[in-house]
Amino acid sequence: MCDLAQRLAAFPRLDIIGPPTPLEHLPRLSSFLARDIFIKRDDLTPLGLGGNKLRKLEFLAADALRQGADTLLTAGAIQSNHVRQTAALAAKLGLHCVALLENPTGTDDGNYLTNGNRLLLDLFQCEVILCEALTQPVQQLADAALRLEAQGFRPYVVPVGGSNALGSLGYAGCALEIAHQCQGVIQPAAVVVPSGSGGTHAGLAVGLSAVLPETALVGVTVSRRAEQQRPLIAGLIAQASERLSQAPPVADISLWDEYYAPGYGVANDEGREAIALLARLEGIVLDPVYTGKAMAGLIDGLDRGRFPDGPLVFVHTGGAPALFAYHHLETR
Repeated sequence: MCDLAQRLAAFPRLDIIGPPTPLEHLPRLSSFLARDIFIKRDDLTPLGLGGNKLRKLEFLAADALRQGADTLLTAGAIQSNHVRQTAALAAKLGLHCVALLENPTGTDDGNYLTNGNRLLLDLFQCEVILCEALTQPVQQLADAALRLEAQGFRPYVVPVGGSNALGSLGYAGCALEIAHQCQGVIQPAAVVVPSGSGGTHAGLAVGLSAVLPETALVGVTVSRRAEQQRPLIAGLIAQASERLSQAPPVADISLWDEYYAPGYGVANDEGREAIALLARLEGIVLDPVYTGKAMAGLIDGLDRGRFPDGPLVFVHTGGAPALFAYHHLETR
């Protein structure tokens, strides 16, 4: 553990999150599922209504300030948790924030277009640029950066989801937290996490391989099939490992892709049922895009005997503000 901590300490990082987020036992859900379930409460990070992206932004924003940037430039969906947290941090740091936003669902529902995370962007005074689609986000962000530079700004490009090698280090650090919190309490059989832009999943893979090598890591995809997601995760794992000057983990990348249909940002019945279950049993709120679908994967994985014996840790990556944009969401 100390070796990984020392390697991470070599990188500039803003202390945004403060003390470790809780790792809580869920007694009523555990009884219902007949398995001990713990939850890592990264929905409780302290800025902009919380979420996992702040761990990545601790490293990315430190790099932006080191480079003398005055603007954080990023991209995502209209209901992006990442964009919301980036805008909140920009406000806290006194930086300008610009976001390219797409509508991946194609809905014209006014609640989706204006409520939830989108409402918060206005409160954080984020400059929003709507685009038809983020088909080539790297190039689109590079083009936007050139336009901002021509206007006299000094932009720093934060990739979609904060998911590059540097941002992924935030979740190598989270793996350290989980290991410390489990020490002398539980030996988790598996950690379950939503797998989207990939930085959270990849960072956990790098960190857990160093500090909890016997613990399986399952990524529940929220936007694409496993065969499309796997090279993305593998690339980020390799890049983050290189940054840390350590060998990449040798374990296979476990991806479950049965739970994201009909597509990214579109709620489904399994996710709705998982949201309702956790709310009813534990008073904890999941979201319809990431954590609801990932929890559906955990529940179904238990039903199908896909996990090894032992306690499970679910990483709650946040996203509850998006619930208010899914007004049609039925949680029975």
